[in-house]
Amino acid sequence: MPVTDPDRLRAILATSPRVAVLGIHDDDGRPAYYVPEYLHEVGYEIFGVNPKLVGLTLFGHTVVGSLAEVPAPIDLVDVFRRSEWLPDHVGELIACKPRVVWMQQGVRHDGVAAQLEAAGIEVVMDRCTLADHRRLKAGKPATAR
Repeated sequence: MPVTDPDRLRAILATSPRVAVLGIHDDDGRPAYYVPEYLHEVGYEIFGVNPKLVGLTLFGHTVVGSLAEVPAPIDLVDVFRRSEWLPDHVGELIACKPRVVWMQQGVRHDGVAAQLEAAGIEVVMDRCTLADHRRLKAGKPATAR
């Protein structure tokens, strides 16, 4: 069952310093840019994943084409992909072994969530990390693992 409890959401945000952003964007007017920008500014380490932006540096790291190419263990994958495209990412999401997959506001897929949960990955759906971080006053994340 996807996480909705405010205390658990706060704990996830407080203990997930390394975030891979699946579908990161380079247009600062789009949520897939300004949400990770905000997270970076409040202390998260951001790794962008977007095959169309490979080689571009965003938030201190070079954007890669897949989750398998992220050069560090990932605590949380922040998903900025359309819901209907999520089944295409299940394998790589499970393979990168994040503790949490967080589907941004407007993104939800119950079948994908069930597969991730069966693999031992916590799932958050249809919620904005920026909005929840501010609303829950999550503060700076713990040190990266």
